Amino acid sequence: MIPNGYLIFEDENFLDSTVAKMNALRKNGQFCDVRLEVSGRELLAHRAILACCSPYLFEIFNSDVDSRGVCHVTFEDLDPQAVEVLLNYAYTAQLKADKELVKDVYSAAKRLKMERVKQICGEYLLSKMDCQNAISYRNFASCVGDWHLLGEIDGYIQEHLLQISDQEDFLKLPRLKLEVMLEDNQNLPSNGKLYSKVLNWVQRSLWENGGQLEKLMEEVQTLYYSADHRLLDGSPLEGQTNIFGNDDHIQFVQKKPLRENDHRQLNGSSSSNLSPSSTPQSGKPEWKYIASEKTTNNTYLCLAVLNGVLCVIFLHGRNSPQSSPSGTPCLLKSMSFEAQPEELEQKLLLPMHYARSGLGTAELDGKLIAAGGYNREECLRTVECYDPLKNCWMFIAPMRTPRARFQMAVLMGQLYVMGGSNGHSDELSCGETYDPHADEWTQVPELRTNRCNAGVCALNNRLFVVGGSDPSGQKGLKNCDAFDPISKTWTNCVPLNIRRHQAAVCELDNFMYVIGGAESWNCLNTVERYNPENNTWTLIAPMNVARRGAGVAVYQGKLFVVGGFDGSHALRCVEVYDPAKNEWKMLGSMTMARSNAGVVLLGGTICAVGGFDGNDFLNSMETYNPNTNEWSLYIDAFAAQRLSNGKGLKPALKD
Repeated sequence: MIPNGYLIFEDENFLDSTVAKMNALRKNGQFCDVRLEVSGRELLAHRAILACCSPYLFEIFNSDVDSRGVCHVTFEDLDPQAVEVLLNYAYTAQLKADKELVKDVYSAAKRLKMERVKQICGEYLLSKMDCQNAISYRNFASCVGDWHLLGEIDGYIQEHLLQISDQEDFLKLPRLKLEVMLEDNQNLPSNGKLYSKVLNWVQRSLWENGGQLEKLMEEVQTLYYSADHRLLDGSPLEGQTNIFGNDDHIQFVQKKPLRENDHRQLNGSSSSNLSPSSTPQSGKPEWKYIASEKTTNNTYLCLAVLNGVLCVIFLHGRNSPQSSPSGTPCLLKSMSFEAQPEELEQKLLLPMHYARSGLGTAELDGKLIAAGGYNREECLRTVECYDPLKNCWMFIAPMRTPRARFQMAVLMGQLYVMGGSNGHSDELSCGETYDPHADEWTQVPELRTNRCNAGVCALNNRLFVVGGSDPSGQKGLKNCDAFDPISKTWTNCVPLNIRRHQAAVCELDNFMYVIGGAESWNCLNTVERYNPENNTWTLIAPMNVARRGAGVAVYQGKLFVVGGFDGSHALRCVEVYDPAKNEWKMLGSMTMARSNAGVVLLGGTICAVGGFDGNDFLNSMETYNPNTNEWSLYIDAFAAQRLSNGKGLKPALKD
């Protein structure tokens, strides 16, 4: 057809033909300008093709000053066959790999930051998992630090522990043998609190005595469980120290002074006694209960992760002297699983459906809203809603425009997003608002300046958009604009003192705070406060760490600044600002580094969701408990914080 005088023709075979020819050129080494050296094997390809599918290679090619010659990239730790599979995928969009090669393809895709391939490989592994390979699959997932894969595998192990315990891989796992002395007529409790106490006992034993986990497993360890549910270190007749208090509060009483570096270890910021190869690559080493079964009367078999090492814990309770436990017990197939799953299982906070960085987040009607963002492949329109009571994510109406590198705020009960990037044009001027009652997004008047990476904040029934970067390449603006939702008009405010983009912005006590960010690409630790009464910006005390792409939440009158990027690395560190003292203080670090993540106060709990850890885009969420100054990936920490807030406990944020 030739409508309006234009010739329009679609060749349905063109793409298939071109793809086949490009792949043939690669295999013949024609016009190739990339040479991949993978464990001694040479693979040729075309730079433009690889740059489109591998963000990792794109960054290498983009930083290559001499782009005219052949680019050399060397990988000593990848399987050449796995990389060949990824090359075929890059040219044909078809992923074909022998089942024995899938793990290597996963590892190569993770290195090249090919998220979709990594996801497909993970789903394939789960579909092929059975009782014989579950242990090896879990070791693989732990090694690559895939928390979603770990959660799925742990759920399978919990349901099939009896069958898995018969497998050779299970019998080869390191074993910790604990003999628990009981008072007369007592039995070991078969609930999650006992296993939680045991894991904490192992941690304290390593920290206090300076030993290694392997040494702890060389002989039977004797504990004592009293009638009032206390777990004691050794026989009470020997006068040993009480390690744990009641069921609700775990307390440790030192038997001798802590070693010099124990304070850092207790905060999770120092390396463990075990070798790094035994711990996951992302986040803290795991300390986790997985599953247990009763084997005989007063004998339990527990599978747990101790400092990143998958171990079998053999718990044996006795009332009178007898032979110590040894070997792996024979499970009684007729025994039922006694413990309640909700007591035993440390459930992970459910991840988002999509990994997202540069997303917009906000709390609305008791739920966490996560909108847009990017995940290497594209900018997203989708919006997810997290319900903390159900620990689940649901989709709500998508935004009208795909966007990332933006912030979101709640104004008069509605969500507002402004600017950002859609992945095609550098910056957007459009904005939209979400009505939760109608479940729909509508446009709002455009910004006067296209920009992304701007801060957004609701203050005095107006929406403020601060800083950002513009299409002219100016990274770091001083602009501050205010939107009136009633008149639907924009007005200019006095500009910032310092140009900045990717700053964290929030409202506290009728002031607006703009925190960190970057002027061009130089990260800032400076902080400015806006007073709407006299339309002025004032510089206040700077942060301890310069950072851009951080998140911020307000809790009990203080600002909590989370993660970000310092110019070299994604950050785990967190700091808090006390406006009464005009000072910043460092807090406990997150379980993993997150830049351009979403940070929200949800039900009295500070949540960090998504972001980028320096290697991977994240869909996980973690929460901060100010009473313990710790972050957790588990739902029980969320529940404990809500319970603490209900009891009126004050957070442990003391000088």
